[in-house]
Amino acid sequence: MTNTSAPARPGISMEAAERRRARLAEQIRVGKMTRTLVTPEGAAIRLKLAAVAERGGAFMIDVAIQWAIVIGTLLGLAFLMGAMGMDRANFAFAFWMVFYFFVRNFYYIFFEIGRKAATPGKRALGLRVASRDGGRLTADAVLARNFMREVELGLPFQFLIMSMGSDQVGAWMALMGLAWSGVFLFFPVFNKDKMRVGDLLAGTWVIKAPKAQLMSDIVTAVKATEQGNRFAFTPQQADAYGIHELHVLEDVLRQSTPEIKQQVAERIRAKIGWVPGPGETELAFLEAYYAALRKRLEQRMLLGERKSDKYDVGR
Repeated sequence: MTNTSAPARPGISMEAAERRRARLAEQIRVGKMTRTLVTPEGAAIRLKLAAVAERGGAFMIDVAIQWAIVIGTLLGLAFLMGAMGMDRANFAFAFWMVFYFFVRNFYYIFFEIGRKAATPGKRALGLRVASRDGGRLTADAVLARNFMREVELGLPFQFLIMSMGSDQVGAWMALMGLAWSGVFLFFPVFNKDKMRVGDLLAGTWVIKAPKAQLMSDIVTAVKATEQGNRFAFTPQQADAYGIHELHVLEDVLRQSTPEIKQQVAERIRAKIGWVPGPGETELAFLEAYYAALRKRLEQRMLLGERKSDKYDVGR
């Protein structure tokens, strides 16, 4: 019989070939989940989108926390009313309905509108919400993406309940409504950016949060600036930017190309009126300015002053 199997390449074992194929498949998978975000400062940052499973896991954690809050509050109220000898059944149920509505809707808004732009469930899995245009995540975007959750999740649930308690005609109509509303529920599964309908309307992504730990070369730059070197920025120059730009600059130093670093360095120099000295490189300038900006923001924090971004001129 003739051996029809493809001959192995000389010098490469079957195990090595399998490992190469696995690495290639992983690179393709990661590449499909990676997007380039261009910030208003002109920095191109590569971000990894959250997978559907990661978003689902974060949602389940958040739902568990919400139920723990509601049930714990309800039990506490029932105990208090019982101790006072009050009729607690009707009032407790009414309170549960109203309180659960507020927790279900404003839980996500409260956490995502904050500085970390992530609920406890998202933070546990290393996720956060980001604006797709590279700018700041606004309150309008957070409200839009979260109020749409009532349509995406509440509507299919209501149709499901209706299908259980209706006659045959009503049950079929409810099932048709369930199938229609299922488009909203399963929307993240069928689009390449894994966006909910709320994300589409609000202009947001859910991404893997970049590591907060500073790189060793930035830490070195911080120490060099504290000791005093030729990068002596004035307080006015360090006040040109805020916390948002600090995070962008950290991403630029961590993962952008030399061309992007040069563009960002030119923008910062033009804004603060900095004249490059002889032999000054873009990387050294960015590291030193990052250190000065970070130190200045920390000093202002100690005085109770928080500069959120370059547009924040309040004291």
